[in-house]
Amino acid sequence: MMAHPDHMRIDGDAVRGDFPFFAYAEQESPALVYLDNAATTQRPACVLDAVNDFYICHNANIHRGIHRMAEEATAAYEQARADVCSFINAASVSEIIFTRGTTESINLVACSYAGPILGGGCDILLTQMEHHSNLVPWQMLARHNNLRLRFVPVLPDGCLDMDRLDIELRACPGLLALAHVSNVTGCVNPIREIVALAHHHGVPVLVDGAQAVPHLAVDVRELGCDFYAFSAHKMLGPTGVGVLYGREALLAEMPPFLGGGEMIHAVTLDGFTCNELPHKFEAGTPNIAGVIGFGAALAYLKQIGLDAIRAHLAELTGYAWDALSGVEGVRVPWRLSPECGIVSFYMDEVHPHDVAQVADDLRVAIRAGHMCAQPLITAFDLPSVCRASMYLYNTASDIDRLIEALQAARRYFT
Repeated sequence: MMAHPDHMRIDGDAVRGDFPFFAYAEQESPALVYLDNAATTQRPACVLDAVNDFYICHNANIHRGIHRMAEEATAAYEQARADVCSFINAASVSEIIFTRGTTESINLVACSYAGPILGGGCDILLTQMEHHSNLVPWQMLARHNNLRLRFVPVLPDGCLDMDRLDIELRACPGLLALAHVSNVTGCVNPIREIVALAHHHGVPVLVDGAQAVPHLAVDVRELGCDFYAFSAHKMLGPTGVGVLYGREALLAEMPPFLGGGEMIHAVTLDGFTCNELPHKFEAGTPNIAGVIGFGAALAYLKQIGLDAIRAHLAELTGYAWDALSGVEGVRVPWRLSPECGIVSFYMDEVHPHDVAQVADDLRVAIRAGHMCAQPLITAFDLPSVCRASMYLYNTASDIDRLIEALQAARRYFT
């Protein structure tokens, strides 16, 4: 195996000590190698402790109770909202809506923003690289509202066709929705430039930031986007927690997404009046413990530093690219944005599912399939791909184990 890089800016082996998962993973031999971080990350002990502490010491419903436990729970929940606001530099906590994840955040915008104002043959502009979560909601809305969906193609190198994007925006679609980072190619779209171009033509922009916020320093005011969606579980937080950032002026005009408790100000038998932002969009009892755990995850990420995470992933991804090039029959079709830690590949004459199964037998967890981005995979005339995705606790040794698994798959199937 090739020599390891001299150093990583983050000591992945040391960082693993913060994650109970890795102590569990090392109970068997060989230890499990986890390379599926674009799907979901592991959680540090501080996140697990925050969730556990809430249920043991502060478990109560939020916003409505006047007893001390309810006030403590509410304060912790709203502190997490303030932490998110600071993390992405939103102008106000009123612009931070907690959801169940990126998917629900996008559906909220489709139903409460686009649905009421777009119809009668209007266009919604998407891209060929979208995750299904930023495609299917718009397909559903298009059927319901008689809308047309238009798509900006992806170039052979995996990047967005910016010339075509410019042409499509000149037609003034009702909305542009696109990924900040592709979960397949790792391409980082120039969102600030795209938003400025879209706004020049009067087109509002929603950004799917699920793969961006864990790695990039996202400043929603600098980007200028109208909506930005992301998930906690892809950045060390609990599952079932997501964020929708929306410009306050837009959120104020949008009708509620769901009806029930907390999103109301007053109710009579004849109707209701909405609560103020952000509560208007948070009907029912939320995932209180998960949101509080997300706050702990953000604190952990800030302590490590996104700059250090990006540098670590850039070195590790470069190491992976070099190592994969030495495996007979392995193809890496896209080598973009190494700081996002996404490496998609395939092996000649071996189906990606078979490759992933051999890797799993050797206790190396990677992804195989269309990555919930089937139109993009189809556009490159591929049935599916394998994906190794890394985060701050991965090391060059993990890549070595992956290479050994791929060599074993090659021997077995060819």
